[in-house]
Amino acid sequence: MKKKIKIISCALLGIILLGSTASADGYKPVDAEISETEEESKETAAPNFELPVRSAVLMDFSTGTVLYEQNPDEALPPASVTKVMTLLLIMEAVDSGQISLDDMISVSDYAASMGGSQVYLEPGETMRAEDLIKSIVIASANDAALTMAEAVAGSESEFVSRMNARATDLGMANTNFENVTGLDDDAQNHVTSARDIALMSRALMSHSKIFDFTTRWMDTIRDGAFGLTNTNRLIRFYNGATGLKTGSTSKAKFCISATAERDGLHLIAVIMGAETRDERNDAAKTLLDWGFANYAIYTDDGGESEDIPVLGGESESVRGIYGKCEILTEKGAAGNITAEVKPDESVAAPVKKGDPIGKVQYMLSGEIVREAELTADRDVDKISFFGVFIRMLAGYLIK
Repeated sequence: MKKKIKIISCALLGIILLGSTASADGYKPVDAEISETEEESKETAAPNFELPVRSAVLMDFSTGTVLYEQNPDEALPPASVTKVMTLLLIMEAVDSGQISLDDMISVSDYAASMGGSQVYLEPGETMRAEDLIKSIVIASANDAALTMAEAVAGSESEFVSRMNARATDLGMANTNFENVTGLDDDAQNHVTSARDIALMSRALMSHSKIFDFTTRWMDTIRDGAFGLTNTNRLIRFYNGATGLKTGSTSKAKFCISATAERDGLHLIAVIMGAETRDERNDAAKTLLDWGFANYAIYTDDGGESEDIPVLGGESESVRGIYGKCEILTEKGAAGNITAEVKPDESVAAPVKKGDPIGKVQYMLSGEIVREAELTADRDVDKISFFGVFIRMLAGYLIK
C-alpha cells in the first residue's frame, strides 16, 4: 500500500527571518488566545538612537519579538497604563461568559468616590458593562474601572490579587499592583516595567473586541448626554493607530502603551517616564515609525498535504493539516523562505484527529528556520475483521 507522497514546496516572499513563535496547532492569529508559555522573545539589534524617556520597549505583537529596548526592566509607576491589566481581566471575564456587555452594573459608594479621571458615576447608578468599559478605555475613568473590578471579583482587593496572579502567569517579573486604576498618591509599591507592559498589552490585544473601544476617538455614554474623548491622541493623528492606553501622574510622569498596525504588522510601543505628553507621544511615534520602516510580517495561512496511506484503517488515507504561520522579517531584505510540507510515508491505525503525521519546514538558504507539525485532519479507527472481509470481497467483485 506504500506510495510516494509528493513534497510540496512553494517559493515565498524574499525575506530574512528574525523571530517567530508558534503554538502546537499552528501560529496564532491576531484574535487568538496568548499562551502563557509564549514569553520567549528574541532580542534584535537596537537602532542607533536613544529616546528622552525613562524606559521604552518596542515589541511585535504576532511573535513577541522585542525590536527595541531602553532600560526595559526597571520597575516604575505606570499611572493609568495599569488599566491594561484591569481591562485584560475584564475582557477575559467577558469572553468566558462571566459578564455580558449588556449587563447592567450597579455603582458602589466606593467606586463613585474615585478621584482623577472619571465619568462622575453616582452611588447606586447603573450602567451597561459596555459603556463602563468604553469609559475606562477612552476616558481612563477610575470610577468605571472600580465598578467593573467589583463586578468581576466582588471587591477591589480580590481583583488586585487576580491582577498580580495574572502578571505572574504572563512572566511580568518586575510588576506589583496595589490598585486597579494606577492612582499612586497613597501607593507604596505600585510598579511595573516597560517590558511587562508590553507583555500584558500583547495579552489584552489577543481579545480582539478591545479594538472596538481603543480605536474610537470620540464617543458618548448616558444616551449621548456625556461625551468621551480618547486620552490617546495617536488614535486621531497617527496612521494605523489601534490603541492602547495612556497614563500620567506626578510620580509616573507621562506613560503610554501605543499600538499600531500597517500591512499586517502590529506593533506595541511602550514609553514610561516622559517629561511631557508631547515628548511621550513623539517617542512612541519614533519607535513605531522605526518599526514600520524596518520590519514586515510574512504570513502563511496554512494548508494540507496530499492523502497519506493509513495501514489497517477503516479509511485508506488521511490528510495532514497545518495552521497559520506569521514570521517577522526585515523589510525589503533579499532572500527566500520556502515552505516544504513533509508528510509521513504512511501511518498505522488507529489515528486520532490532531495526531502528528509529518512536519512543515520553513527554509532559508538551505537551513530550517521554523518547523511546525503536520496533524491528522480526522479520526481513523482500526479496520475490523468484517471490514477486511468486505474490502476483499469488493476488490474481488470489481475484478
